Amino acid sequence: MSEPADYYDLSRIRPEVLAVLTRINELGRERFAPRARAIDDEASFPVENYKDLAAEGFLTLTVPQEFGGHGFSLGEYAMVGAEIGKYCGATALTFNMHNSSMMWSRFMYELPSLTDEDRAAFAPLRERQFRRAVKEQGIYSQPISEAGQNWTSKPAQTACRKVDGGWVINGFKKFASLAGYCDYYSIVCTEHFEGVEPRHEDTMIFVVHKDAPGLSVTGSWDPLGMRGTNSRDLVLKDVFVTEEDLMMPRGIFIKTLPHWPHMMATLSPTYMGVAQGAFDFTVAYLRGELPGQPPADRRMFGTKRITVGKMYAQLAAMRALWWQAFMEAQGFPSKAQVMRMYAAQYNVMEGVQEIAALAIRTCGGQSMLKSLPLERMYRDSRCGALMLPYTSEIMEDYLSVLTLYDLDELDKAPGDEGGARSSLWRGTGGTLKGLR
Repeated sequence: MSEPADYYDLSRIRPEVLAVLTRINELGRERFAPRARAIDDEASFPVENYKDLAAEGFLTLTVPQEFGGHGFSLGEYAMVGAEIGKYCGATALTFNMHNSSMMWSRFMYELPSLTDEDRAAFAPLRERQFRRAVKEQGIYSQPISEAGQNWTSKPAQTACRKVDGGWVINGFKKFASLAGYCDYYSIVCTEHFEGVEPRHEDTMIFVVHKDAPGLSVTGSWDPLGMRGTNSRDLVLKDVFVTEEDLMMPRGIFIKTLPHWPHMMATLSPTYMGVAQGAFDFTVAYLRGELPGQPPADRRMFGTKRITVGKMYAQLAAMRALWWQAFMEAQGFPSKAQVMRMYAAQYNVMEGVQEIAALAIRTCGGQSMLKSLPLERMYRDSRCGALMLPYTSEIMEDYLSVLTLYDLDELDKAPGDEGGARSSLWRGTGGTLKGLR
């Protein structure tokens, strides 16, 4: 299996980050990879992997150091997620769900556009989340998707209404990864007011404990790939929350897409890792170095050698763009930074499928056996391109619009009515259908 030195310039990586990458690869080889087949076969959550990650303190990678975390940047976190993805895609994908809640609390607080009043209200809320992650080793889930609707296009259907002492939440979340296995759910909902149509600017985000009355996990989970994420349905019926349950003050979370758009691209590290894992498998297979398999050198076939070269060229180009996009990630990015991020997201989600397919074609019939990990990687690779908010088709639209139209023309650019344009970055003003 490849190491970070095979594809990163280590001189640009802080020693403490490199230490985490090294340890993740040790855990990956010794524990994550051997467990991955059973997790996939049974569609069971990777409980033991999470115990290992918690024991190493890796559930707090992006938590600021003053709260007991590692204080990693978004790019540094992305590298760790990709290393996990080489060994077990479902572990990496759910690991991102937890860490996204930590990122939101950290990076949105640091936005220069927040007022002193915003920060004063935000500070105790994020301190509570960080304490839970650091001292309690609490695991967070961040279900946003809702059945039958692109959540970036219309306000969340899950609703909250003000009552004495707090709010009552009613709604439904689809693909709630970690459902039944996390300690807290980050619930995005729309505050409803009498006589007012639901609006993006009324978006709220609350932290709901797994045992909260009215919260239930329903449905079965038997998907094509990423089977260990346990992304079942979440139902909220008259769930009561208070001011203390807010993840951040009202009006801040909804600005993530226009103000910190890279934070919504954090599914891609998992698939960068899956692509690397598929390539590494191919090399080991052709060299006759697969653990537990009889040695058989297949390197004499010219067609296989040529395909491996093609796979490497594609993988290297994907990683170079992806790494640059994440290492330069920041709040209020430039147009060039956003374009690189959208392009990186698209290239990773499309490229991982192509690389996994080439791996199967090159390795041949035995690689399709479930006893080998490539079959699982191939199925996992098909899942990334359709994940909101940045699906492949949405990225194609965003890249084309930002290339062909000026920022002041975006609202009039042709597109699907009711489509996903509301999550499109629109310049330093950061608009989301008029929301700033």
